[in-house]
Amino acid sequence: MQVSKKRVSRKLISQFHRLLEQVIADIHRPKEAQEFFKDFLSKTELEILTRRLGIAYYLDKNHSYQTIKNKLGVSSATIATVNEQMRKNGFQIAMEKIKADEWASRWAKKIGQALGKR
Repeated sequence: MQVSKKRVSRKLISQFHRLLEQVIADIHRPKEAQEFFKDFLSKTELEILTRRLGIAYYLDKNHSYQTIKNKLGVSSATIATVNEQMRKNGFQIAMEKIKADEWASRWAKKIGQALGKR
């Protein structure tokens, strides 16, 4: 998909940008998110976003560039770009959400095991 070179009002684009942000913020269930991304993004666009998140995840876990390249099939340049972007708020928010979910999953499993042993 390419962005049209036809001029569109910045104000109009800004309004729809805010609308998109609100739609995403209002999605609360994984199934809704899956449907939204499936219908609004091409397979390629979704793959790009998915790999970018994967790169950020592995970088946050201190994996080497070589490991990331091998696992995700991306270039060192792409990894370096994501590595620089990791300092930005959007990436920080994503990593915080992932860490919180991983933490909750670990504790839910531990609690489930503890209750199951009684």
